[in-house]
Amino acid sequence: MQEMMGGVTAPTGFMASGVTADIKGKGGTKKDVAVIFSRVPSAAAGVYTTNKVKAAPVVLTQARTAMGRLQAIVINSGNANACTGDQGMQDAIAMGELAARGLGLEPEAVGVASTGVIGVTLPMDRVKAGIAQAAAAITAEGGQAAAEAIMTTDTVDKQYAVRLDLGGVAVTIGAMAKGSGMIHPNMATMLGVVTTDAAVDPAALQLALKAATEKSFNMITVDGDMSTNDCVILLANGLAKNPKVVLGTMLYDTFAMALEQVLIHLAKRVARDGEGATKLMEMRVKGAPSAADARMAAKAVCGSMLTKAAVFGADANWGRVLAALGYSGAEFDPGKVDLWLGDLQMMKAGAPVPFSEAEAAKVLAGDTVIFTADLHSGGAEATAWGCDLTYDYVKINGDYRT
Repeated sequence: MQEMMGGVTAPTGFMASGVTADIKGKGGTKKDVAVIFSRVPSAAAGVYTTNKVKAAPVVLTQARTAMGRLQAIVINSGNANACTGDQGMQDAIAMGELAARGLGLEPEAVGVASTGVIGVTLPMDRVKAGIAQAAAAITAEGGQAAAEAIMTTDTVDKQYAVRLDLGGVAVTIGAMAKGSGMIHPNMATMLGVVTTDAAVDPAALQLALKAATEKSFNMITVDGDMSTNDCVILLANGLAKNPKVVLGTMLYDTFAMALEQVLIHLAKRVARDGEGATKLMEMRVKGAPSAADARMAAKAVCGSMLTKAAVFGADANWGRVLAALGYSGAEFDPGKVDLWLGDLQMMKAGAPVPFSEAEAAKVLAGDTVIFTADLHSGGAEATAWGCDLTYDYVKINGDYRT
């Protein structure tokens, strides 16, 4: 698997754009409407928030991806179109219709996504103008602009692309994501779009996306808040002309592994770019009785506010890690646990091990802080990612609406 430049427009046949529509109505110049388009209809798959409160575009697009085919996606930032009642659904449908009109498609071929402030109806006059402009501006080089248009409090855009061999044919997977705060997904996360020119059966595409999500976006947390708008949509247009990927084949295994690596790469970038974050946290759990136990344990540590604060303050307070493991719901014997901070062992068989505070401070001063716990209770393992908790997180979210 070879890394490539670009994001959603790296695969053959995909085009995109990102334009400024001033969704927030503050006269800003930030791009806030994106369109992603395939030259041909694509197999489609999606994963969505399990929050009972779902934004209108999530409900709409979930129904459309269930049919297994899409050709375009329209996205706005600056307004989540969530908790907006019947008007919100009408506006989400209108977004799809406007994009379809500009691209020469049927409305059902367009997925819709939104991100931003909850509880505010979309300014449809500005949205309409933005979608028309975005549809007219799509190019094969538009992936960068699209990635910028979906950002909210993100400090950097998040894109990735890889090329791999499927049955002797080179295929490409490209992706973009946004997310910085309100990140504690239980499906996928924030907003993500993945494109590929591989030919993939829709059932295989959905299973591969769900499996990759479990090890990537579902293993990150920034602040413990699950969004109303989380979704990741995957389009496969088949223009690479590879032997079709179907379930139960080596081609499926190869494609699924590559997709997993793409999503893990983006998930780590989301965690590193958490609101106000200065460090990426990584929690590795091994020796768990089951994969579910390992995932619960790892994610609990990355979500522990006390652990996140200790990492920010470079305080080697490893007891907070053990406490989070203990309340995670994972099954294990605390008397068997070994724990490391980087390469420094801090606990062995449930008892503290002398360590150098100076060496620990050096580890905690880095931009990536890794904890490893061996539960000695089985053979399963998992890794989760998060970030430190800083003063800036409160500042950013104290005036998010204003």
